[in-house]
Amino acid sequence: MKNLWSPWRSKYIESFKDEQSDGKCIFCEAVQNDISDMNNLVIRKSKNTFVILNLYPYNNGHLMIVPNRHAGSIEQITAEESHELMDEIILAEKILNKIYSPHGFNIGANLGRAGGAGIEEHIHFHIVPRWNGDTNFMPVIGEVKVISQDLAETKKKLLAGYAELTELK
Repeated sequence: MKNLWSPWRSKYIESFKDEQSDGKCIFCEAVQNDISDMNNLVIRKSKNTFVILNLYPYNNGHLMIVPNRHAGSIEQITAEESHELMDEIILAEKILNKIYSPHGFNIGANLGRAGGAGIEEHIHFHIVPRWNGDTNFMPVIGEVKVISQDLAETKKKLLAGYAELTELK
């Protein structure tokens, strides 16, 4: 087995220590944000969940689907929240397919710090669009991840995609 050294990931995880030291949950604060405000990353709000862009995306369109209610683990999620989380993941996949035409997706949750969770006290699910060849030398050699689209532009595209696809329902 080969190991890949990724020092940028530990810097990312460590960046949350200062933000969380005040006891505030960034997801509990984010759910209060107005979707139309382009100064935040919230894309969609539903009854029990919301969708937000990842501030440190692996790829363009990297979204997180988050329960509105503060819950630290899957076992704390209600059946209604669970169903809505899955519905939102499915909708996000449709929209990302329409906008970006990725070759695949990584979808999942990182549970606990040892499981890779940067924000472990509020469960959330990632959906990351993937393209053949999207892994290259930059993160390995240069310790840099190249994201080719500004988050504000990504938000505009996703808001339009959500508006179009949810109108069709």
